[in-house]
Amino acid sequence: MSKLEDIVNFKNYPIYKREFQDECFEHIRKKSVLILKNFINENCLNDIQKEALSLEHKAYYCSQKHTVLLKKKDINMIDEDPLNIEVISDKGCVPHDLINSNSYLNKLYNSSIFKNFLTKVLGIKYIYPYKDNLSSINYNYYQNTQQLGWHFDNASFAITLMIQSPDQGGVFEYLDKGRDYNKNYIDKDLIKKVLNNKIKCKELFVNPGTLILFYGRNYLHRVTPVKSAKSRILVTLNYNEEKDIELSENARLTFFGRK
Repeated sequence: MSKLEDIVNFKNYPIYKREFQDECFEHIRKKSVLILKNFINENCLNDIQKEALSLEHKAYYCSQKHTVLLKKKDINMIDEDPLNIEVISDKGCVPHDLINSNSYLNKLYNSSIFKNFLTKVLGIKYIYPYKDNLSSINYNYYQNTQQLGWHFDNASFAITLMIQSPDQGGVFEYLDKGRDYNKNYIDKDLIKKVLNNKIKCKELFVNPGTLILFYGRNYLHRVTPVKSAKSRILVTLNYNEEKDIELSENARLTFFGRK
């Protein structure tokens, strides 16, 4: 625990205690999102920010058009179908193999205490890293005008750590309804209203050092365009519930520019 306490703010977030784990489990079950501000200690955050900026020039940038289900437009569906309307996502990404093995991020990601906390909060038995060497930990960079378009995640949960906030824009917006993946239900009318800006969605203004756990498979969400020279930087900590899962070669080429 002594190594992890250099990274995690144990004073506010005793993630090794079952009582705190249960509290977080109940919160995310009811609210769909768990926000832990100042989760990372200040000295640790400063080092991670320096690392992020030093790697920024190595980021691979891509721009994609996709539907809310993260698919390509289907020529067999009408253009007006809410599930066939394309949005834009563009960002830069630094893959795991470019992050120093001694990075605080690797220590946090591989910590048995942190992983146990995640399984208890998310209500799952096990979590595992990706089999490939690119996908487990990623730095994500949103430069001026870049954004993450409206979508539902393919994975059942998402874990992110905010590193740097832009001066303007880059706001995380979400709607905690609209889909039930397990029941194969999706509310097209609601999605259409969101895409047409006719519904006010919830907003998260996230400060650096904040850890977010989010059930993105059932909740529509996006990141609004960044409107500043200062980029939005966050880390995704990516795990799987099964062993030996790897991102497909096509996905690795799309997001990282290589296999």
